[in-house]
Amino acid sequence: VQLQASGGGLVQTGGSLRLTCAASGLTFRLYYMAWFRQAPGEEREFVSTITRSGSRTNYGDSVKGRFTISRDNAKNMVYLQMNSLKPEDTAVYYCAARYYGVSFNQNDYNYWGQGTLVTVSS
Repeated sequence: VQLQASGGGLVQTGGSLRLTCAASGLTFRLYYMAWFRQAPGEEREFVSTITRSGSRTNYGDSVKGRFTISRDNAKNMVYLQMNSLKPEDTAVYYCAARYYGVSFNQNDYNYWGQGTLVTVSS
């Protein structure tokens, strides 16, 4: 199984980025997908999750209303559209896959991508 995250970069406050996670080696449509992030010196934090069909999504309080998760099961891809970015959004963003149900706990996820760095300048 491989999850390849991309799309990170340097952006100014208020800007937007779209992260992409390409999955391979698994039956993608059967997995719940999520994004987590980890800022320097801090613990990994839940950002968002999406159900198998994409019909339901959940967000962490700090990103609610600014970030949107989506997926394309035909392409084995999950996306994170990030708008109105703030300096506190600076972190390495990870995509993760889980077979059994929605979870906000990183310990429940079976597979992880390598992470993509997002830096928001003030």
